[in-house]
Amino acid sequence: MSTAKGPLKGRAARLGRLMPSGPSTAARTPFVLLVVVLLGGGLISLLLLNSALNQGSFKLNELKNETTELTDEEQALQRDVDDYAAPDALERRARELGMVPGGSPAFLGPDGKVLGRPSAAPSPDPSPSPAPTDPSADPGAAGAGADPVGTGTGTGPAPADPASPATAPTTSGR
Repeated sequence: MSTAKGPLKGRAARLGRLMPSGPSTAARTPFVLLVVVLLGGGLISLLLLNSALNQGSFKLNELKNETTELTDEEQALQRDVDDYAAPDALERRARELGMVPGGSPAFLGPDGKVLGRPSAAPSPDPSPSPAPTDPSADPGAAGAGADPVGTGTGTGPAPADPASPATAPTTSGR
């Protein structure tokens, strides 16, 4: 009987060595904790990376919208500039300022000889152009239809009427 117990004891000892159930499980605990910490750290860093990318995406979207708005504004301003630079708009504004189309031009050649026959510009229509308030301030007004003599037939300011209410007290008071 003692022989039967011997092999059983040896077999149990071998099984005990193959499947440890005591102090040897404590050696696995730091490894398991290290793996859990590495996995947790990886997940947290992945979450931080993802939120940083999302924040960059929002900023990129905002900048694209701002670029679109600024491009639209630039195009509207360019249309305005093109409208102001159109020949008919330039002519209309020039007429509003009292300008008239020029006559035939003359050119000077390199030798000083006059080429072409110059002609005077036509006088402007009195209705659309405002007359200057002071003819002495505009030296070109006398040649452009202003009334330097004061006859009231030109486009310049009419002379003051002595019977007007503004000048009546000074002329009739003496």
